Order: sequence, then structure tokens, then C-alpha cells
Amino acid sequence: MNSISRKSFLKISLLGMIGAGFSPGFQSFQTRRIQGLIGRITSDDKIIPIYKEPSFESDVVRETAFDELLHLYYEQEVNQEDSPPQLWYRVWGGFLPGAYVQQTRYRLNQPIDTIPDCGRLAEITVPFTEAFTFNEYKGWNKKYRLYYETTHWLTGIAKGPDGKEWYELTSQLSSSLVYLVRKEHLRPVRDVEYLPTSIQNPPENKLIKVSLSDQTLSAYEEDNLVFQTKISSGLGFNEVTLKNPNATATPRGTFFVTSKYPSKHMGGVIATGAPGSYTLPGVPWTTFFIYDTGVAFHGTYWHNNFGNKMSHGCVNMRNCDAKWIFRWVNPAYDPPYKDHCDWHKTGNGTRIDID
Repeated sequence: MNSISRKSFLKISLLGMIGAGFSPGFQSFQTRRIQGLIGRITSDDKIIPIYKEPSFESDVVRETAFDELLHLYYEQEVNQEDSPPQLWYRVWGGFLPGAYVQQTRYRLNQPIDTIPDCGRLAEITVPFTEAFTFNEYKGWNKKYRLYYETTHWLTGIAKGPDGKEWYELTSQLSSSLVYLVRKEHLRPVRDVEYLPTSIQNPPENKLIKVSLSDQTLSAYEEDNLVFQTKISSGLGFNEVTLKNPNATATPRGTFFVTSKYPSKHMGGVIATGAPGSYTLPGVPWTTFFIYDTGVAFHGTYWHNNFGNKMSHGCVNMRNCDAKWIFRWVNPAYDPPYKDHCDWHKTGNGTRIDID
């Protein structure tokens, strides 16, 4: 093995660091390699540029478009002096700020041939797919664009626009709101994924604490911390109440879980396509604690800025974190309900303290 000088070693090391995203004299940061991930631009009312370096002061390489898909090479958090670290992704041509980038994959699924009478929950496993409706006068029309890891109720099988068998989906909002989606783009959710966790602990021993100042959620069993994650609570200063339903700040106080929906349609029924429009079919793993004003924990696919206030009053979470909470809190549904009309059962469930 040939030896190299210390000078050559340092040169090679420096080149390797630059290749991995390190820039001499730049802010400190941590990198993490990610395999096979595709980033989807989630903001339709903001311009998200790609920068030459992971800094908003850097030159802009180009601008992205809503729903554009980019290969993500690695992610890194750039430390800031007086604010939380900034999340960036290395993409072709430069660096992409991560606040409005959904991590997605392409996973095609083996279709099933029969659907239970009361439906079966399924999850989108591609960055996005189009849902269609049929009208005898206008023919096939796009209804919604459904996004990665959103959840929907399969209620039947019918021929789609290409003449092949597609899944029929029925919205949680109404049995009359029906549309078709390609079979291979949906993964039927297994029964075991509904099962409640930590059932050996009495409901009164469970507690969730939400810190609005730290933007964190912590789950406790008695005095033991069993789960913690970053969240995004409501923007603004006025708290959501029955008298002020249009406010956007998450309410403070003590609450209890009222109901759970593995799939929830939020916002308007009609997708207008207008920038910033609020039509969100298939919001996954929703746990309500103020049902009358619609305040809940739920998965989030329209931003990736957890640790910062972002919502209209709910507590936004990563989809996997929302699913953990959904299964852990009471009321627990056992055996799991699979009826898309039967998830509105309510109860005085797990205590939640928000401060």
C-alpha cells in the first residue's frame, strides 16, 4: 500500500467534504444520506427556488413549480445562531429549502379483487395520483389529486378511464362523494395497523403535553416519557373558539380526545385550483380533541416545517407520528373499525395539556 503525505491526505479529505456538501467557512450543519427519496414541492402559493448553496443569501439557480418532483440526494440541517436549524435538500443543480418539500417514494402495489361491504382503508404510495369521476354528459373528469401517504376508503371496484379496473373511493364526508383511482397506486392497510398500543396501561395513566413555545408534543405513561416529536401548531394570536371559529392559533388549556378518524377530508369539497386553496382529502390519522371547532392532531402532507407554527389551529405532525398518537390514545377501538361510516364514535379519552 503506497503511503501519502499529510498534505495530500488533507487535500483529499477536504475534497471529500466538499463533495458531501461541506463548504469551508460556511455555517455548521449535519448531513444525512437518504436513499430512493423523491421530493414533491408542496407550496402552490409561494415560489420555492433552488439555491447554489444551502443559504437564502446564496445565488438562485432556478425556481421550482408546485408538485414538481426532484430526486433528493441527502438532507442537512444548517445551524442558525438565533433560530432553529434550517432543513435543506441537495438536489440536481443546488440546494432546496425543505419547508415545503414532501418526502415521497414510488411503490406500486398488488391489487386486491374484493372489497368488504363496509370498505377498507388504503394509503397512496406514489408521489401523487389523479382521482376521476364520470358524468354521462361530460365524460371523465379529474376530481382530486391525491398525495403520498394520504388515506382513503376503498368501497368498490369499477372500470376507470382506461377501461381497466380501478378502485372506487368514497369520501369520509359523504357517501355520494365517490371517485376512481388506479389500483396499483393504493396500498390496502392491514388490520394490525389499527390495533391500539399500550393497552396494559389504564386510560387515566396516559397524558399528552403540547408545548406551543417549543413546538413539541410529549406523551407520558404515568411519569414516564414514551414518545416525543416536533409539531406545527396554529399561526396567529387569536385562539380557535366557537365564537371565533376563523381564528388560527391553537387553543391553550386542558382537553380530552373526543374521536378518531383514520381518514378525514378537511377544507372545501370542491378543488378550485386557486393558489393556497384549502381542499385536503384523505388527511391521515386524525385525532380530534375539540371536535366542535375541528381542532385535532393529524398527519400533514402539505409542508415539512415541523418545529415551526404553520397550521390553521390544528396540531400538524408527520404522518408516522400522527399514526403513533392515533393508536396510543383512548378511546381505543378494538377490534378495529373498518367501516368508513363508523369512525365518528366519541368518548372522553386521553387527557391533553396545551401550554
